[in-house]
Amino acid sequence: MTLARTALASLAHPLPAVAAIGPLRRRLLPGLAGVGNPKHVALTFDDGPHPDATPELLKLLDGSGVRATFFLLGRMTEELPDVARAIADAGHEIGVHGYEHRLLLKQTPAATREDLSRATAAITAVTGVRPRWWRPPYGVANAAALIEARRLDLRPVLWTCWGRDWTATCTPDSVYRAIMRKLDGGGTILLHDSDHAAAPKCWLSMLGALPAILTTCRARGLAVGPLAEHQLA
Repeated sequence: MTLARTALASLAHPLPAVAAIGPLRRRLLPGLAGVGNPKHVALTFDDGPHPDATPELLKLLDGSGVRATFFLLGRMTEELPDVARAIADAGHEIGVHGYEHRLLLKQTPAATREDLSRATAAITAVTGVRPRWWRPPYGVANAAALIEARRLDLRPVLWTCWGRDWTATCTPDSVYRAIMRKLDGGGTILLHDSDHAAAPKCWLSMLGALPAILTTCRARGLAVGPLAEHQLA
């Protein structure tokens, strides 16, 4: 019986990864995909904090009067506590992206649980904010992570469109066009305020694209803000 349970658990461990398939999750799991109020767009950033990108992004958002959701890495939060606290102090929402930026499918259940619980504890301790949201690295979860997220009272959420702003060839125009190809009212935008797991200084293209993204959303009559204001499905 024990062997049977172990085998079943091993088979179930990678199953949640199918939610990483964008069209499938938007159709079957709209809340997980980040689909919300059709008059609102959720703006989210992964992989920070970063010593250069995050402060520049905070200035841009402040000047635009926009708040967003930041999915932080625990290790980077501990290395850059002042930057992490600045995000929370500016009124932005805090989420968990993991302690390390690792593909969870390659992690054991025990390592997965440790990564997520360690990240949540570190982010809470540094920012003084108990995170509400969790987004797995690469958008790929496993069964152990989903169970641990539930224990930690973290809601998983992915995205409906991304800017492909982690590549060496991205430009402000390419990031803008990638977002706008798939952005509808009720969508969740994924961008990155770090090159921690990406091409060096790719975040410059994100910063270059963001003003045009915000302007276009407003021209379409769409409010832009954090996930807390998004009324997820």
